Amino acid sequence: MTTRRHAARLGFTAIALVAAAAITGCGMMAPTSNLVALSTQLRAANEVPPNASQGSGSVDAVLNKDTNLLRWKINYTGLSGPATAGHFHGPAAIGANAGVALPWSSVMSTPSEGSATLTAAQTADLMAGRWYANIHTAANPGGEVRGQMTVRN
Repeated sequence: MTTRRHAARLGFTAIALVAAAAITGCGMMAPTSNLVALSTQLRAANEVPPNASQGSGSVDAVLNKDTNLLRWKINYTGLSGPATAGHFHGPAAIGANAGVALPWSSVMSTPSEGSATLTAAQTADLMAGRWYANIHTAANPGGEVRGQMTVRN
C-alpha cells in the first residue's frame, strides 16, 4: 500500500508541476498585435472599366485595431499626367465601383502619406476587403489606377 500511495503522490505531483508550467508559460506568450498590415498594387487593368494607362503604384497601410487609426503610404509612377485626386472607395467587391469612403489629403506627389481615424463601419469594411484605392488624373477622371486593399498579416 505504501508503494501505491507513493506512486499516486508522485503522479499528482507530476500533474501539478505540468499545470503550473502551463500556467506560467501562458504569461510568457507574446501578446496579440493590435496592428494590421494592408496593401494593394495599383493598376489600370483594375479600373472599372479598365483603361490603357501604363501607370502603376502601390498603397501600403497599417491599421491600429485598438484606435482605428489608419496610416498609409502611396507610391505611383507612369500616370498619364499629374494626379488630381486619390481616395479609398468602398464598400465594394473587386470589379464593383463605390463612392469615396476616405479622401486622401495629398496625392499630388509621390510618395505621399496620410492618416485618419476610421469609424467602426469603415474598419469592418476595410478588414473585409471591401475598400479599394484609386488615383485619378485629368485624362482618367474616374480613376487611372486602382487596387483592392488586402490584409497582409
